[in-house]
Amino acid sequence: MTYVGAVRAVLAEGGDPARAAQQQAYMKSALPFVGLGAPALAALLRPLLVEHRFVDRAQWEAAVLELWDDATHREEWYAAVALLRHRAYRPWLDADLLPLLEQLVRAGAWWDVVDEVAGHVVGQVLLDHRAATTPVVERWSVDPDSLWVRRTAVLAQLRHGAATDTDLLERVLAANLDGTAFGREFFVRKAVGWALRQHARTDPEWVRAFVRTHDARLSGLSRREALKHLA
Repeated sequence: MTYVGAVRAVLAEGGDPARAAQQQAYMKSALPFVGLGAPALAALLRPLLVEHRFVDRAQWEAAVLELWDDATHREEWYAAVALLRHRAYRPWLDADLLPLLEQLVRAGAWWDVVDEVAGHVVGQVLLDHRAATTPVVERWSVDPDSLWVRRTAVLAQLRHGAATDTDLLERVLAANLDGTAFGREFFVRKAVGWALRQHARTDPEWVRAFVRTHDARLSGLSRREALKHLA
């Protein structure tokens, strides 16, 4: 049985219908849920990821897309992200993967999957392959059609800490402040604040300077988030 088949087999065993209904309502999801909590789903996926190892990159990417494009339950999307994030495939997290990741973000178009792809997968690609990935992230930051592609660009360095490219961070944030195409959207304003709040753990003075410089175009939500843990 393939990884995709194994995922669907364990999901077919079902979860908690009451939880499933609550999850679907909370996520405002067109896709139903099986009704598994995150720890329970992770426990089910862990052995499958070990048992079904990919040695061919094209097959790995095809499995991710099959889980995404043919999903009947949202947990299949989570299984696709788990497959992308598994340590065995770290060598395949490179700039060639970016078109696939963009496809997932555009199709997923909601924070639960977009933030996982942005912070963990795109972020790792950017960290390991800056020269090739930076222009793509900059293009995403001004995407004319998708606030989720823009959010991905904003959140791509969440886990970079001292390795953050602050020039890139400033450009992608400035491209999504008030007066820009999606600058008034909640999920963009929240992402801007989150990115600033996270970087404040590493360089609080840089964040304070960014807030001062861009104060006129920084939403109240973004500003509050940015300065949340700063005196």
